[in-house]
Amino acid sequence: MSAVNDTKFNAAVFLLGGIPGQEDVHLWISIPFCLMYVISIVGNSVILFIIKTDQSLHEPMYIFLSTLAITDLALSISTMPTTLRIYLFNTREISLNACFAQLFFIHSFECIESSVLLLMAFDRFIAICDPLRYASILTLPRIGKMGLLCVLRGMAVMLPLPFLLQQFRYCRSNVLSHCYCINQDVMKIACSDIRVNSIYGLSVTLLTEGLDSLLIFLSYVMILKTVLSITSHAECLRALNTCVSHLCAVLLFYTPMIGLSVVHRRGEGSFPFLKIILGYISLLVPPLINPIVYSVKSKHLRARIIRVFVK
Repeated sequence: MSAVNDTKFNAAVFLLGGIPGQEDVHLWISIPFCLMYVISIVGNSVILFIIKTDQSLHEPMYIFLSTLAITDLALSISTMPTTLRIYLFNTREISLNACFAQLFFIHSFECIESSVLLLMAFDRFIAICDPLRYASILTLPRIGKMGLLCVLRGMAVMLPLPFLLQQFRYCRSNVLSHCYCINQDVMKIACSDIRVNSIYGLSVTLLTEGLDSLLIFLSYVMILKTVLSITSHAECLRALNTCVSHLCAVLLFYTPMIGLSVVHRRGEGSFPFLKIILGYISLLVPPLINPIVYSVKSKHLRARIIRVFVK
């Protein structure tokens, strides 16, 4: 009987989770998700269009911003279709292979976004701490190589995850916690030994997002040290103001991600709704807020956007 059940679950689909107990109002819940999806796609697309078409914005800071916008678009495209399918059509099924593919892309783009945020911190560090060498250090060929390295790192370290998950037998409940597939969620419903997958996932997280966040923190320590040494109060505020947008992006990205990782590993049974909320925030909010924050805080970008829409 056990073998039959194992075969049944291995051949079946996973069921994505929504908001438990709110099935009757799924259609109403879909409205804000649709708005978030549209704003994310339009906002990041507008930033890409403005930076691409305006030669004056072909600077390292804006090139990194366009890379962040591409990554946010990719995250939205990877997560929103399954989310909207649940709330609009009440379709929760997803095949195992589609689930594994989705979690690979989600985790890869998360890793790439973490790398891009690190590059943006490096950009601010050079601009404030060593401004005379800024143009010679951040050349276009070097920026292209760094961007390619970020993409290759994200894809390479996450590639083993779907293959590891394919080796497991899924004989427990096939209901996932989130409206998309992530490694921590899928491996917990396997009835196989998941220690290798758990250790690998934790190691990758520490060596990518963990290391990136540490380097970003150290870069801002050096930036703050340099800024505090500036005698002019106005120059000090001007230098700090160039970092506000990036700091917002860093906090939006790392805070819910760290919280979700802790809840999955430690407090899952105690805070079920917290896990669901953090899951939505970690992947849906950064692509929504990042283009708004940068459009508001960047004077040059804001001026170009206004000029385009006024025309």
